[in-house]
Amino acid sequence: MNEKYPFVLERIQSILIDSVLIIACMIIFSDILSNFKNVPDWLRAILLIALFLYEPIMTTFGGTIGNNIKKIRVRKNSNENESINIFQALVRYTFKLLFGWLSFISIFSSTKKRAIHDILSGTVMIKV
Repeated sequence: MNEKYPFVLERIQSILIDSVLIIACMIIFSDILSNFKNVPDWLRAILLIALFLYEPIMTTFGGTIGNNIKKIRVRKNSNENESINIFQALVRYTFKLLFGWLSFISIFSSTKKRAIHDILSGTVMIKV
C-alpha cells in the first residue's frame, strides 16, 4: 500500500534539511557582510526577513528544498491538488514556530497525519 501522507520522520528530515540550509545562508551572509565597512541596517534587515520568509514563500510556490528532496508538499486540506496561498503559508509557519515540536503530537491521531499547525491553517502534507 502506498501511503499518501508523509510520516513524522520524513517531515522532520525535510525540516532539518531546510534548517541546515538557512544556517548555511546565515553564515554566508554574515561572512560576506563582514568584508564591508558600514553595511546599512536595512540590508541586514532585508536578508533576515528573506531568511524568515523562506518557508512560507517556498511552500506557496511548490515547496522548500527539504520538501523537494523528501518529495512532500503542503496542500490545502479542502483540495489536496491545490497549493496553499501566502496567507495560509504565513499562518501555518506562525503556528509552527509557536508550537514547535509539540505541533507534531497530533500527527499520531490524525488520519491524514496533520500536525497542529496544519489543522489550524487548513493544510495537509502529501507525498508526491
